[in-house]
Amino acid sequence: MRFLLFLFCLQLLPVLSQEPSSDEQELYELIMDYRASKGLPNIALSPSLTKVAQIHSKDLSENRPDQGKCNGHSWSNEGDWTPCCYTSDHKKASCMWDKPKELTSYQFPGYEISCVGSEPLSPSKALETWKKSKHHNAVIVNKDIWDAPWKAIGVGMFKGYATVWFGHQSDN
Repeated sequence: MRFLLFLFCLQLLPVLSQEPSSDEQELYELIMDYRASKGLPNIALSPSLTKVAQIHSKDLSENRPDQGKCNGHSWSNEGDWTPCCYTSDHKKASCMWDKPKELTSYQFPGYEISCVGSEPLSPSKALETWKKSKHHNAVIVNKDIWDAPWKAIGVGMFKGYATVWFGHQSDN
């Protein structure tokens, strides 16, 4: 019986792990290098925000909730989360901000940047896309309304999608 329980736990490890893939780790390092070039500190990699980023990148790729008026902050109705259509007027911003609390033990709001590209989307292409966008770049480098320092970051990449989540509180 113990052996069967051990095998069951081994099967769960990949599901429970929020270890970044090699592309996710590269994107994290590229973002930290970019921030350093602006005189900004590193942000601690958060297991909780990485989990949210990984889940969301996969949801975006597999279920495509970012269609029509819904953008890349939208969530499908195909998972254990509250679905939402996030529109450019930001009326449903809390649907995105609350995802870390909904999906993990991180009990603070999270803020996301997302990118869709042709598969495969490279980490460097995702960062270059965000750097060219005034609003996405502002999130990365703490400008404009995003001037409070980030204490946690999570990175997810899946089949042509990249999402990065930021938080103002550390992930204990």
